[in-house]
Amino acid sequence: MPIKNTQDFLEQAFCKALGAAKPAEILPVALTAVFNRPLSGRCLVLGAGKAAASMAATLEAYATQYWPSLQLDGMVVTRYGHAIPTKYIKVVEASHPVPDLAGLEAAKETLELIHTLQPNDQLIVLISGGGSSLLTLPVSGLSIDDLQKTTRALLRCGAPITQMNVVRKHLSAILGGQMAREAAIRGAKVDAFLISDVTGDDISSIASGPCAPDDSSFADALQILSDYDLLTGQIPQAVIDYLRAGVRGDRPETPKSDDPIFERVNNHLLGSAHASLEAAADYCRSVGITPVILGDTVMGEAKDVALMQASIAREIYSYNAPFKKPVALLSGGECTVTILSGIKGRGGRCTEFLLALFAATEDLPTLSALAADTDGIDGSEDNAGGWFDSSVRNIAEAEKILAKKYLADHDAYGFFKEVGALVHTGPTLTNVNDFRILLIDDES
Repeated sequence: MPIKNTQDFLEQAFCKALGAAKPAEILPVALTAVFNRPLSGRCLVLGAGKAAASMAATLEAYATQYWPSLQLDGMVVTRYGHAIPTKYIKVVEASHPVPDLAGLEAAKETLELIHTLQPNDQLIVLISGGGSSLLTLPVSGLSIDDLQKTTRALLRCGAPITQMNVVRKHLSAILGGQMAREAAIRGAKVDAFLISDVTGDDISSIASGPCAPDDSSFADALQILSDYDLLTGQIPQAVIDYLRAGVRGDRPETPKSDDPIFERVNNHLLGSAHASLEAAADYCRSVGITPVILGDTVMGEAKDVALMQASIAREIYSYNAPFKKPVALLSGGECTVTILSGIKGRGGRCTEFLLALFAATEDLPTLSALAADTDGIDGSEDNAGGWFDSSVRNIAEAEKILAKKYLADHDAYGFFKEVGALVHTGPTLTNVNDFRILLIDDES
């Protein structure tokens, strides 16, 4: 039997994915596994990311119940609108994805707090996606303006997040393992808990790995800027000069895997895109839909990924192969959107993917889909993403709302707003990257 309410099915699958990444669910389990006896003495808590405040509140509740003699203090930085009340751990809000002065001041305070650590103190670091911009502390000789301009150029050129973070780590005084180094040289024990928003769950790339070894180099960072033609006018000259000085060996490298400081540092991966996809798959099975996880590392230009998934859906619709209807195709990862000069655009990579899929599947009447960012904000606007089914197609056709025109203008937000198919969640207080589901149903 076909799904009667496709919008509800799609949104329920998304909700299940979000539930598998909630700090209140996953962090207590990890704390119990890592610390086999109650902590006591001083515990400094630091962190950054879209889930940082939720993680801090969860840690406070856990410590109150299980570590009554612990001296708990610290600070985390999260995106504007993502703060929640805490008792012992200060929460600061700052800008994402382009850093601002609030993030700069928070990063300075973070480093000052690290400098108060004594031998045998415990440092717990709470990290989630978005931390790279929220914890912005330029190296000596660079300004916040330099980093803002560099970030904007990297966002517009379509570079994947892993490459963006290679550059940012080499312009930062706190990312790329340097937070851990500052703590470890003071004799503190460091445990970092991470919610991953990067493809492959590479701990050195999650929030630019403040507590992880960084095996990239200044030469890598400079090559990335060159590959995207950013060395001629788009990147501040001070940034280019600093990276070139690093290549010559005139600036200190980030700590590498063989650095002995990491003997006192442990990174613990919590939520991930794949765990969220598995939760959504379980929901699909529960309502009689066969789930197929295409992967949690799907990357590439959003429009190209949409065309690839459209071809799979068409094969299923036409031939019941390689999977038999009804089937749901699930995927995670992080696409990119390259925006040419002169085009402002509205939306983000999830709605761009969805609009490209919509435009490429006019011949698939039983296809419905949802794409949304698990942090609750997709790109430039206030929505998590969007959805469509045959009813949305009917509205677009009746109102002559042309998908291809909106796609050419990179205005996916505008299209889904016009057809009444935006997904709004508000800040979810977690982040495990993008969620996509395509339902190829039986015909009624």
